[in-house]
Amino acid sequence: MTAPPGRRERKKAATRQKIADTALRLFLARGYDEVGIREVAAEADVAVTTVFSHFASKEALIFERDEDFEQRLTRAVTDRAPDEPLMPALRREILVMVRHCSTGDAAPVWRMVDRSPALRQYEESMRLRHANSLAAAIATELGLARPTTFCRTIARFVVDAHSLAREAPDPEAAVDEIFRMIEAAWEAGGPARR
Repeated sequence: MTAPPGRRERKKAATRQKIADTALRLFLARGYDEVGIREVAAEADVAVTTVFSHFASKEALIFERDEDFEQRLTRAVTDRAPDEPLMPALRREILVMVRHCSTGDAAPVWRMVDRSPALRQYEESMRLRHANSLAAAIATELGLARPTTFCRTIARFVVDAHSLAREAPDPEAAVDEIFRMIEAAWEAGGPARR
């Protein structure tokens, strides 16, 4: 059983969330390119160095759940029940992530991302990083020393399922449709998994 976070960790998490919430509010109100880090820090009542101790870049302020999503994907592989097949575990996790990112509140954020070359580039590099982590977890699950082309392909399909589904008119139906294709690829690659 994991111990609850201590006071210091709770305070750190609260500061991080306050910075992210402040940045998002300012970006949505005035435009991503129109707001600087100094303004975010001043509005959140923290030092600029505090902003950068929580976020590596301005773009990371928008994708503040990035690390959590990456860990959730790898944990869907590593922490699932011993008798649970891999694809349903990944499908379930992608569905949770899609539901989070396709709420009505998320639409203005995704419109902002779509309008900003810097944010689109950051999102693409984030998805690639998530796919690499997932491919490594899949390889380990299959007893492989390193991710094969098969592992990397499945991982990319899974990560791309998130962005494809969240853009669809019916995100949950899109997850179902996409995962039927991913599961077919998983089954077809049977010998490649070994």
